[in-house]
Amino acid sequence: MSRLSSVLWPRVVLFGDSITQFSFEPGGWGAFIANNLARKCDVLNRGLSGYNSKWAKIVLPQLINQSTDPQNIAAVTIFFGANDSAIKEANPKQHIPQDEYVQNLKSMIEYLKGISITEDKVILITPPPIEEAAWEKECILKGCQLNRLNSVTGKYARACVEVATECGTDVLDLWTLMQADNQDFRTYLSDGLHLSQKGNDFLASHLWPLLEKKVSGLPFILPYWADIDHLNPEAMLKAS
Repeated sequence: MSRLSSVLWPRVVLFGDSITQFSFEPGGWGAFIANNLARKCDVLNRGLSGYNSKWAKIVLPQLINQSTDPQNIAAVTIFFGANDSAIKEANPKQHIPQDEYVQNLKSMIEYLKGISITEDKVILITPPPIEEAAWEKECILKGCQLNRLNSVTGKYARACVEVATECGTDVLDLWTLMQADNQDFRTYLSDGLHLSQKGNDFLASHLWPLLEKKVSGLPFILPYWADIDHLNPEAMLKAS
């Protein structure tokens, strides 16, 4: 018996913390990307709520490696920093020093390059801004003190941009874009840290042009229905 060839979808991997994990919820930015790439790419959500870049660096080789066919990956987003930038005294478990955060991002980019996922396929995303008053209310409900400051998160965001420049990747600087022109960035956040519907829309609209450049040459997978010969569909649809 002959073996049929498999139809392989190229893949886009969204790798990040809770903002990525939640991105496939209704109206989420990941769901928007997946919908835009239907019949062109599989969009894989590899968001890990609460993770920082140190933990991400450890698990990345378990998520993307030679056995997962890295040559078939069209793009990878790396979206960490919201937890790394937590204040050490208030949240020592998630906090990662800024210089270590930088090295962790570089390490992940180098790892991907080592398995043939070159820097032109990588998009870094900075953490969004922190709305401290709203996030403090969340912290109090959890029995802890305010553990993030927007000014500190901004330093990590700038560091992320510098890594992208040094390593030759694309970058989406959410922290800066959401605060540009004195706009009220609070509307982009649901609880001071995570994204609201408007924030998801904002991220999706700015990420899509960067991602589209990387997948624009990919073909529509399997024939359009109207092009199929209904009297002999096997001629176009059956793999040899």
